[in-house]
Amino acid sequence: MTDPTHIRNFAIIAHIDHGKSTLADRLIERAGNIQAREMKAQLLDSMDIERERGITIKAQTVRLEYTAKDGQDYVLNLIDTPGHVDFAYEVSRSLAACEGSILLVDASQGVEAQTLANVYLALDSDHEIVTVLNKVDLASAEPDRIRQQIEDVIGLDASDALEISAKTGQGIDDVLEALIERLPAPKGEAGDALRALLVDSWYDSYLGVVTLVRVRDGELRKGQRIRMMSSGAAHQIDRVGVFRPKAELRDRLGPGEIGFITASIKSVADCKVGDTLTDDRKPAMAALDGFKPSVPVVFCGLFPIDAADYDDLRESLARLALNDSSFHYEVESSAALGMGFRCGCLGLLHLEIVQERLEREFNLDLITTAPSVVYRITRTNGETLTLHNPADYPDPVQIDTIAEPWIKATIMTPDDYLGGVLGLCTERRGEQVELTYVGDRAMVVYRLPLNEVVFDFYDRLKSISRGYASFDYEMDGYRDGDLVKVGILVNGEPVDALALITHRTQSERRGRMLCERLKTLIPRQLFKIAIQAAIGGKVIARETVSALRKDVTAKCYGGDITRKRKLLDKQKKGKKRMRQFGRVEIPQSAFLEALRMDDR
Repeated sequence: MTDPTHIRNFAIIAHIDHGKSTLADRLIERAGNIQAREMKAQLLDSMDIERERGITIKAQTVRLEYTAKDGQDYVLNLIDTPGHVDFAYEVSRSLAACEGSILLVDASQGVEAQTLANVYLALDSDHEIVTVLNKVDLASAEPDRIRQQIEDVIGLDASDALEISAKTGQGIDDVLEALIERLPAPKGEAGDALRALLVDSWYDSYLGVVTLVRVRDGELRKGQRIRMMSSGAAHQIDRVGVFRPKAELRDRLGPGEIGFITASIKSVADCKVGDTLTDDRKPAMAALDGFKPSVPVVFCGLFPIDAADYDDLRESLARLALNDSSFHYEVESSAALGMGFRCGCLGLLHLEIVQERLEREFNLDLITTAPSVVYRITRTNGETLTLHNPADYPDPVQIDTIAEPWIKATIMTPDDYLGGVLGLCTERRGEQVELTYVGDRAMVVYRLPLNEVVFDFYDRLKSISRGYASFDYEMDGYRDGDLVKVGILVNGEPVDALALITHRTQSERRGRMLCERLKTLIPRQLFKIAIQAAIGGKVIARETVSALRKDVTAKCYGGDITRKRKLLDKQKKGKKRMRQFGRVEIPQSAFLEALRMDDR
């Protein structure tokens, strides 16, 4: 067990692509935790999807053992965090397990939107912050200008900011020494009752649930019986260990240490992230402050293509929710798509990652419905309800008001692209709050309806600014709006999976686009198919899939024209009858393509 005064717990926080994972690699290399032949780029990014996309999705922990210049041995517990706005909950959980942070800023790009968001999260957690300027080896690096920018925009004293290159290893020793000198040691007493914070958990098919913990007081020992303070569930610890970055078993973990335990936990419900673990025989009096539960902002339906995979999907979602505590789901059924689940995520990238992980890690083929946000509806009788699914939209006659969620967005962009960015925000019903300049970069603050952002706002922003703009947002409450449900009817029958809620001014355009898309996707029948977009009883757009023509006169050889006419008239009557009674089976591939529609 390590003396708490020789422990430093820290997270690396930064904007996307400012070099967090590369810095983590250099720190692991310098501490000698891993042999040269085992070293690879982005060592802590363990998922294939992280390596392919070049982003960190899950925060990863590693224990470094470092001998300082004064000859004293220290334990450094490093947490590498994601940079994308959709994974901010991962960052906030990681910060709760630490006393300090490395604020990493690109010496050529400077302060970006997510740099601001993450440093404010760290300050809210009372963190000591070590400022580090990365990529100083680049020709475009301007460390003096970026120091001034950090002081102007964030308000942190950057006079002692370290200059490093995580790629070449320049300045890494200075970072390690600064961590020891500037960050506080963790507080806690080994003799007190056990209190350990449950930081993360994931499912292992051999060991059951593996739990990442940060010990505050007391000791965690192998064979000890522990209790989860929120659920009351008790378990006996089978294994105790740390990540260096490979798992290494230990006998015990003391105050200030971060490690993992397994306790043959089978039930996902027993491991609630943010819970406090205590000794079952000598429990602590009060639980630790957990994390605020995450609030999903984007919802969609997930349905198995093969209905027989429903049970597999349910089990896979339970395991994924254990590993990703910001992901929520509940059972849902659809007339068109059968049984499935309504899933809540923190953003569109988060939703995309969840779908891809389900398909890769659990071998599932899925249909994802169009993403929607949570609306608040006030009925005429005063009752208030929350609406996750457009298919559950009540009768408009019973609705008094509909409120939609709004966000406060911070966008940082070079001055050259400011006009395009302002035009995009205005097009999405945005309201400008603030416009300030830091050098040649503009910082724009806008209030925007979340419904206008979840589809492709981020992609459009990147294309307008040629990739230079950065974007971050926070929730800004609900506002009443002139919102309507656009329903899709195929041959007069509503298709609930394609319904959407939108602002009245956008409704006709979006309904027309969806009808045009479906016209190319629904296979032709022997009768005409009407595809309509409607608001209530009013049709706002229509497309018609023309009928297939079967050659009924093929066997008529010669003779009077009336023979052919008789057969054609008979066919016409049959088609009319089919249109009255014929059901249109929409193939699932058509749903998939229609819902993928890039409709803006």
